[in-house]
Amino acid sequence: MLFNRRNFISIAKLAGTSKKLLRQFWYGIPAQMNVDLKGRDLLTLQNYTDDELKYLLWMASDLKQRIKHKGEYLPLMQGKSLAMIFEKRSTRTRLSAETGFALLGGHASFLTTQDIHLGTNESLTDTARVLSSMTNAILARVYNHNDLDLMAKEATVPIINGLSDLYHPLQILADYLTLQEHYGGLQGLTTAWIGDGNNVLHSFMVSAAKLGMHLRIATPRGFEPDLRITKISEQNSKEYGTKLLLTTDPLEAADSANVLVTDTWISMGQEEEKKERLKAFQGYQITMQTAKSAASNWTFLHCLPRKPEEVDDEVFYSPQSLVFQEAENRKWTIMSILKSGKLSP
Repeated sequence: MLFNRRNFISIAKLAGTSKKLLRQFWYGIPAQMNVDLKGRDLLTLQNYTDDELKYLLWMASDLKQRIKHKGEYLPLMQGKSLAMIFEKRSTRTRLSAETGFALLGGHASFLTTQDIHLGTNESLTDTARVLSSMTNAILARVYNHNDLDLMAKEATVPIINGLSDLYHPLQILADYLTLQEHYGGLQGLTTAWIGDGNNVLHSFMVSAAKLGMHLRIATPRGFEPDLRITKISEQNSKEYGTKLLLTTDPLEAADSANVLVTDTWISMGQEEEKKERLKAFQGYQITMQTAKSAASNWTFLHCLPRKPEEVDDEVFYSPQSLVFQEAENRKWTIMSILKSGKLSP
């Protein structure tokens, strides 16, 4: 595709917004903030301010509007490369990163544990340094969050958390973008989490209050969120004036909630716990009966892949379900992160 004058002007305009943003969100809310995310790692949303989160969502909306709806060509990552380390398989994380980076003109290299010597024949330190010398950023989907911390310490390029046992920030940014598109804003929304106290929930807990969202969390006894994350969430709720509820009753969590959310009950690496977990999570399936307790404008989210015991077909395929829009938005939010990290000149 020809790199014409019109495209050059579009790119120049977009690049010029990242230091001082004086534009409007796609959904019409004015934003005025000083944000510079150049070279920043994305390990957890706890490390990002409210303005930085809003900026990432604005950038994702803007890229989606300009590329998908207006057909603009924006090769902002031309000549740049992304290393993608996957200890855990994934459909959405891989496709969103590969297709999104390609849309911006970059090249992504997919690396599994069979392709590299991650932490086995080669240390994490050496891997981080080698990949830093050959690529402009590293996206890593790992079992142990501490591996990301070590890579961030040793790498000279940004490290992006594609998933760890502790957090899944890419998923939650896509969830926020989806809700922002549907409701027109996030301030004042109440989200009910009904399920496991896992990495996806943790990312909600460290960021929702910064965007003015209330959280109502139901988990079975013994499957609560990490206590450290709970303390952070309590502090955030106090600071930003939002409400936080932790319970074992799914209907109590769903009460008057705008958003019903769940996730897998059995994450990769927990297969041996399947029998125990299925027993513990009885009564936690999201159904239309659950939705009766929610607000009249309720919607449903699930990061996928989904199993019927987590949510029944009636809810999953209902008009209130935003799961496929949510999946697509994984692409626009990872593109926002890569662009905002200023891998481009």
